[in-house]
Amino acid sequence: MSLRLFLRKIRKFFLSVLLGQSVYELVERINKVGPWYLIQKYIPESKYPELLCDWYFENTGKNLNLEHPRTYNEKIQWLKLYDTTPLKTRLSDKYLVRQWVADKIGEKHLIPLLGVWDSFDEINFDTLPNRFVLKANHGCGWLVIVKNKLKFNVMDVKRKFNTWMNTNFAYCVGLELQYRDIEPKIIAEQYLEDESGGLADYKFYCFEGKPYCIEYFINRFEKGGYKAIMYDMDWKPTGWTVDAHHESGSIKKRPENLNEMIDIATILCNGFHHVRIDFYSVNGQVYFGEMTFTSASGLEHFEPEEWNRKLGDMIKLPTD
Repeated sequence: MSLRLFLRKIRKFFLSVLLGQSVYELVERINKVGPWYLIQKYIPESKYPELLCDWYFENTGKNLNLEHPRTYNEKIQWLKLYDTTPLKTRLSDKYLVRQWVADKIGEKHLIPLLGVWDSFDEINFDTLPNRFVLKANHGCGWLVIVKNKLKFNVMDVKRKFNTWMNTNFAYCVGLELQYRDIEPKIIAEQYLEDESGGLADYKFYCFEGKPYCIEYFINRFEKGGYKAIMYDMDWKPTGWTVDAHHESGSIKKRPENLNEMIDIATILCNGFHHVRIDFYSVNGQVYFGEMTFTSASGLEHFEPEEWNRKLGDMIKLPTD
């Protein structure tokens, strides 16, 4: 692509952003997407491998070997480019994945759905309960937790969703192409809370159709910052982590429904080289959270680093 054509496409992008948006929303969106977003969105697909190598080096300081990837993070980059399928796109869609999961493990494992809309202006908040969660279906981390409907700032939340609904998450963080063709929607789900007064995540890292380890998350959206502990399938601390917020304190009590979570994770991960499957446990009931095929977009922070290679060895690619 010539520089002239590239600049023309960027100009077209900004014109499209301007239409129907306030100055505040425009500035917020420009700050959100940044230069990498624009490059990824408009560069020819033939340049994706080269671009991904540049992006990877900028974020890690390491050269990316796409021909013979060895580490976990390298293989995630390979999977982004060469293993994105229509099924992965469907399962990355936080709305469409629900039916697939219900067919596999039953509707009882779905968080109750309160509504789905094509735009924020369609939402009638009078029909929603006092507490709920709003999510954009086509990205990661695009959600708002409403604990008191009477106190939350509707206009502030609207600005966020207007930005998200006009952004393709595939180009936000290193070509996560499974998100590219998702039709943006807003969904509302029932607010969940476990016995702690919060909501813990159980993140199952699965390789070649089998769960291997569980990352236990607490305080995910609290001001003090979240904590994470990595356990093996027998609920013993592994001594390694993929998260900078790793907590090495006391061992948490083994959940009574751990075996149930393992069983349904095994069903859902079947047929995939790698997927992370998240669950919640509330009053003994297991709820499905999401399926993530490119965890941290392949920028996981391993401690110790040797586990980057050990988990990489568990992903079997045609290049191996």
